[in-house]
Amino acid sequence: MKTSPEEAYNQRLKRVFDAVHLKQPDRVPLVVGFQAFPEYTYGVSIAEAMYDYDKVAGALDQFYEEYQPDLAWDPVFMYPGKVLDILDIKWLRWPGSRKYDLDPNTMYQFIENENMKEDEYDELIFDPTHFIQSKWIPRSFGALKPLEKLRLRGSLWVSFLNSFAVFADKDVQGALKALVEAGEELVRWNQFLADYDRKLEAKGFPVAYGAFGFAPFDMLGDSLRGTVPVLTDLFDYPDEILQVTEKFTKIALESAIDGCKVTGRPFVWIWLHKGLDEFMSDAQYKKFYWPSLQKYLVGLVDAGLTPVVYCEGKYNTRLEILRDVPVGKIIYNFETVDMFKAKEVLGDVACIAGNVPNYLLSYGTVEEVKDYCKKLIDICGKGGGFIMDSSALIDDAKPENLKAMFEFTQTYGVY
Repeated sequence: MKTSPEEAYNQRLKRVFDAVHLKQPDRVPLVVGFQAFPEYTYGVSIAEAMYDYDKVAGALDQFYEEYQPDLAWDPVFMYPGKVLDILDIKWLRWPGSRKYDLDPNTMYQFIENENMKEDEYDELIFDPTHFIQSKWIPRSFGALKPLEKLRLRGSLWVSFLNSFAVFADKDVQGALKALVEAGEELVRWNQFLADYDRKLEAKGFPVAYGAFGFAPFDMLGDSLRGTVPVLTDLFDYPDEILQVTEKFTKIALESAIDGCKVTGRPFVWIWLHKGLDEFMSDAQYKKFYWPSLQKYLVGLVDAGLTPVVYCEGKYNTRLEILRDVPVGKIIYNFETVDMFKAKEVLGDVACIAGNVPNYLLSYGTVEEVKDYCKKLIDICGKGGGFIMDSSALIDDAKPENLKAMFEFTQTYGVY
């Protein structure tokens, strides 16, 4: 008998949660993250995908018609180019922009800036919201630079008579108009995503994410200080880093929980950026990175959510540390870790996922892809607690290789 979309939806979600809870599902779940693969494969340029919502939806429609993952992604990773243009974002370059002359099929790139100076830690710690409003936002978005004039923190009681006068400033009014325009476009973008999510679910595909999150240390390192400055701050401003990550933990928890309430989905995807083996010692990781991340993960689990922790880069020396989480509640998705060691160390604590190399999907043969997947299923999939995925989000894989990964997992991965 043919499986209905509702039955397929429930089967896929159960398959994933069986793996999360360290049970043995009917087969190894298949959850593959991608960025530009559907666009490259089905003839939609990155520029078109970032500006034409119908075109990017069409590419994904073809992808799901051909592939059958257990959790699905909507077009969330093709950011809305109109919003980026309106706000004049400083830390992203993308095709189709009125500012950059890039090939239409060039993948967008994040550009690190030092949006917080080393002598501004005390200001950030004293009032993070005011710092973000008066420093980070004006430095990050050209259209919002006039917001650096706002001093709303002093508007308590009759002080509003002075602090609100700034809204008569023509530059501030221009920034507010840009915010209104960007907000209206973001409403259209979010409605588009919500409509596409309902379409996926109607076809039997649970959506892979409910919210996105970041380690508190990475919130400081990615968005404010930048990689090199924040790593040198480990030596120059250790106490300040600990104070910031403590405050950011509460902010990160609130953001993820609120996001999942809006979507109604339990998965919180957390990309780890600064904690890999090469960036800091184990002692530094245990002191500066893990305590706030561990508190964040436990807080998400206590809220009834499922963290999907995407460990970018090498994490071989961190595996024992990662054990200190609630059992059967978390997914650790690995890029270049020794997966067999990860299964040995974490197999009784957390579900592990990932590790099919992107270079293999792009440059290998079908047989090499199958062989790699077989090793992962035989060892990491033993007894459950494993999800098949690539080592990183997929852009330019060979279609026949990705198809081999899917078909092999869906047949050989049956328990």
